[in-house]
Amino acid sequence: MKIARLSILAAASLIATGTGAALALETAKGRMTFEQLDVDGNGEITQEDLEMLPDARFAEMDADGSGDISEAEFVAAAQARAGEAAARMFARLDADGDGVLSQDALAARGHHGGRLRGIMRLDSDDSGGVSAEEFEAGMERFARRNRGHRRDNGGRWWGFWRN
Repeated sequence: MKIARLSILAAASLIATGTGAALALETAKGRMTFEQLDVDGNGEITQEDLEMLPDARFAEMDADGSGDISEAEFVAAAQARAGEAAARMFARLDADGDGVLSQDALAARGHHGGRLRGIMRLDSDDSGGVSAEEFEAGMERFARRNRGHRRDNGGRWWGFWRN
């Protein structure tokens, strides 16, 4: 829930600072597709596409065409984006393509078990348990480390959309 709030706040701040709603949802989480970047649909991403992108993405979020994005429109757009991301994730996890995920299939993909055991590394005082303070300190260290990686995109211009 905290991550979702931070994502929405990040997207809202991009809108408020003039960067535009065009990239707000994508920068909150995920990567833009070729089709999204090829605004005019001519099969090629051009400088003009990139210049039109903010207006196109804003129009997509402005469902009623009022020229403003209401909270309901913003939430609906974010939910649609989250639904698309969840569908892509499900498809990746459904290795046999049968349309269902069993607990065994998820365990075989390494979900949860390893990540949950990793939480015990946050036990900085070796008490055998992780206190709320240790957990928060560990999450802050992770966030700082992660922010540093986002800034260093190896000089690739597309790193902005990939992070």
